[in-house]
Amino acid sequence: MRLHRLDVTAFGPFGGSQSVDFDALSTAGLFLLHGPTGAGKTSVLDAVCYALYGSVPGARQSGQGMTLRSDHAAAGTRTQVLLELTVAGRRLEITRQPPWERPKKRGSGTTLDKAQSWLREYDAQAGTWKDLSRSHQEIGEEITQLLGMSREQFCQVVLLPQGDFARFLRADAEARGKLLGRLFDTHRFAEVEKRLTERRRAAEAQVRDGDAALLADAHRMQQAADDAMRLPDLAPGEPGLAEAILGAAAVARSTAREQLTVAHCRLLAAESAQVAADRALADVREVARLQRRFAEARQRALVLEERADGYRQAQVRMERSRKAEAVAPALELREAAEAEHRRAAVAEARARGVLPETFVGAGAAGLATAARRAAEELGGLESARRAEKRLVALVDERDALDRQERADEGLLQEAEAWLAEWEGRRGALQSRIDAAQEAATRAEQLAVQREPAQQRLGAARMRDQLAGDTDAAAEQARLAQEQVLEAKAHWLDVKEQRLNGIAAELAARLEDGEPCAVCGAIDHPAPARKDAGHVDREAEERALAAYQQAEERHTQKERHLGVVREALAAATAEAGDAPTEQLAAHCGELESLYAQARRDASALHPAHEELRRAEAERERRTADRQQAAVRVASRVGHRERLDRERAVLEEELTQARGTADSVATRAAQLERQVALLTEAADTARAAEDTAQRLKDADARLADAAFRAGFDTPQAAAAALLDDTAHRELQRRLDAWQSEEAAVRAVLAEADTAAAAQQPTADTASAERTASTAAQRARDAASARDAAARRCTDLDRLSHRVAAAVRQLAPLRDEYDRVARLAALAAGTSADNERKMRLESYVLAARLEQVAAAATVRLQRMSSGRYTLVHSDDRAGRGRSGLGLHVVDAWTGRERDTATLSGGETFFASLALALGLADVVTDEAGGVRLDTLFIDEGFGSLDDQTLDEVLDVLDSLRERDRSVGIVSHVADLRRRIHAQLEVVKGRGGSVLRQRGA
Repeated sequence: MRLHRLDVTAFGPFGGSQSVDFDALSTAGLFLLHGPTGAGKTSVLDAVCYALYGSVPGARQSGQGMTLRSDHAAAGTRTQVLLELTVAGRRLEITRQPPWERPKKRGSGTTLDKAQSWLREYDAQAGTWKDLSRSHQEIGEEITQLLGMSREQFCQVVLLPQGDFARFLRADAEARGKLLGRLFDTHRFAEVEKRLTERRRAAEAQVRDGDAALLADAHRMQQAADDAMRLPDLAPGEPGLAEAILGAAAVARSTAREQLTVAHCRLLAAESAQVAADRALADVREVARLQRRFAEARQRALVLEERADGYRQAQVRMERSRKAEAVAPALELREAAEAEHRRAAVAEARARGVLPETFVGAGAAGLATAARRAAEELGGLESARRAEKRLVALVDERDALDRQERADEGLLQEAEAWLAEWEGRRGALQSRIDAAQEAATRAEQLAVQREPAQQRLGAARMRDQLAGDTDAAAEQARLAQEQVLEAKAHWLDVKEQRLNGIAAELAARLEDGEPCAVCGAIDHPAPARKDAGHVDREAEERALAAYQQAEERHTQKERHLGVVREALAAATAEAGDAPTEQLAAHCGELESLYAQARRDASALHPAHEELRRAEAERERRTADRQQAAVRVASRVGHRERLDRERAVLEEELTQARGTADSVATRAAQLERQVALLTEAADTARAAEDTAQRLKDADARLADAAFRAGFDTPQAAAAALLDDTAHRELQRRLDAWQSEEAAVRAVLAEADTAAAAQQPTADTASAERTASTAAQRARDAASARDAAARRCTDLDRLSHRVAAAVRQLAPLRDEYDRVARLAALAAGTSADNERKMRLESYVLAARLEQVAAAATVRLQRMSSGRYTLVHSDDRAGRGRSGLGLHVVDAWTGRERDTATLSGGETFFASLALALGLADVVTDEAGGVRLDTLFIDEGFGSLDDQTLDEVLDVLDSLRERDRSVGIVSHVADLRRRIHAQLEVVKGRGGSVLRQRGA
């Protein structure tokens, strides 16, 4: 990796844009980066790191890059870092801009812009730069892949901090392990240790879970064996638990099978006894049943003897009912004839009651004759009724003709009067249309003049308003300019006072025994003191903030003044020089004329519509007049025909009505008389017929009763039963006969009679004996089932335990193997003699490589006196592997690196840093590092040692490598001609490059 160019803008202490030409500095091989304390030497290295990785080393990275911006930069200048370098044969250009709060383009305040990054590559064939990416993530991954180092490795290898390596020499094994772990990324080996520990814990948990499951099954087996099984006194995870459980299970299964055999024999004996008891119980119950049956039959026979008289009476009643059934048809016929005769007599009386007195004694024949004569007279009135209806229609038609004649006369008079006024009405409407048309034309002309006049009036009013606003804005801008100058002067004065008293601020942070940040001395005999008017950083920041706020207010006022002036010029150009009052009067006059013209023109459409309606009305009235004249002429002949027909009809109706008011009244009287006479004749004939039928029915009934054996018809009617009584009497007779037959059958049974001769059966004693035998059989069956279930449960659980033991065996072997590996990797195993962890072992190998690489340069710096060696001895009770000793060739003894003096510690740490850079470079894939930086520590060397160190550093120039030294030592400015000086000032630091 070789750096070519670095451009920074508003970064760190650099308020403006600064550039570093690393190609020019690299020609000399060694170059010096120097400047006063706080000028920004480290910021140059921070800019390189930020360009590559998007962040700066250590605690200087905070606030997501917001603190990288220079406090000296102008408000509108954005922070930017551009680095051009060659890595892996590719020439790249990286540009990064951190987020920043810029002033808003509109209004006051600030807005936050996001960070941006660009990556470009130089195409040598085309001679141009081509864009590769603008993604932060993609650029970071690309640079990390090309360099093969993380940010921490880069800061340790390319930006060599001597103070860190001096502490590394004096540190213990744990601190060295943390530093080497970050540089060589041995986290994966720690992950291996962690993974082995996790696997050991997981396997141990699985083994314990398996043993717990086995022990749970053993407890279930113990419960199934009724606590006859003895469990082993072992906990989950202890060896021998599975074998002990299997042995106890075998003993429990054998005992359970013996218990099952005994229970089965007991069940067979109990079942035989139960069968014998059940058979004896059945016999006793059968004898008891037959005895009860015989006793019940005897009791029923006695009841039948007591009810024999009632049975014989019912038989007699049933016999008389059968005889009366022969008379039943005659009885029904007589009753029907009597009911029909009563109805006919009632109807005859009702019909005769509405007849006139002249027909009271008439018979059926006389009534029929009278009805026939009235019907003949009614038929003769039919033609008279038609004539009467026609006369009514003629009168209505004659009245309608008179009404039509009067309506047509009125219509003709109205039409003549309206048509006489038509020409005058038409002329008036046409005049209204012409006037409205002229007003519409005038409104269109005024509308064209109206809008420009209004726009000019609005511009004039805006011109008058902006004239006053311009003067006020100019005055405000002038006052804001004066406030900016006053705030800037105050800030510069405060800053100068702080710089004058900066020594007191630095002295306040000094501590006894700690090196000074300026000179590096650990003794502080006379530190500076703060005076009464000391200005601290907060006061300077407040003054700077007040100046920035004043400048922002001035910018806003100037911007507002420009806007007002532009608006005034535009308004003046549009309004001209005419006064606003004159333009307002002209607009008012145009508005008045335009409104009047619009009102006059609005009558155009109503006038057109009214003319159209009037013409339509004229045509309608003309047509109505013609039609009315035609109708008047046609009605004259029609009226004469109606009058002649009316006279003929009136003469005919006078003869037909007689004494009645009308023909219809006379016809209604005749129709009612015919209906009443006809009904009376019919009812009289019906009464005569029903009386004869009743007489015939009485004769037939008397004959039927005599033949059936009854003295009178009334006796036959009394003996007759209805359906319900007949069914009930028959049911009683059938029940008595069935009961008598059943009793005789039971008393005739041989086994029933034999059982009745035996003693009374004792069923209670037999039932108690059978119940006892059944209970014993159930108890024996329950005992046998329990023993069978016990055997089944023990067999099932034993099979499951055996399967679980077989399944757990590989897991236990895996646990033993993983536990041995985890203990070995963690350094707790007895096989690990030096108690060295796996990560420490890897780091010890790296440290050994670093010590070997550092020894090559250390021997040259110390004139062959010192050699760095790695030691894996244990330090006290701690673990071994990361010890570092120095061998003194003058004494031949090996001692700890913490015993080196200040100067010896410097070149030993420098050699260690250079050796570490070589090892990390090889670890990163052999990426060549053509540019290195070495930070401080040269002030602790004497002249001879300094020459030797510079010779070693000068040897790094081999194969075109350049080394930058960051130092305050004045003697180095004389020895190294290529220099990059950082000069600080009131407006920020600047870079000066010379001697290249």
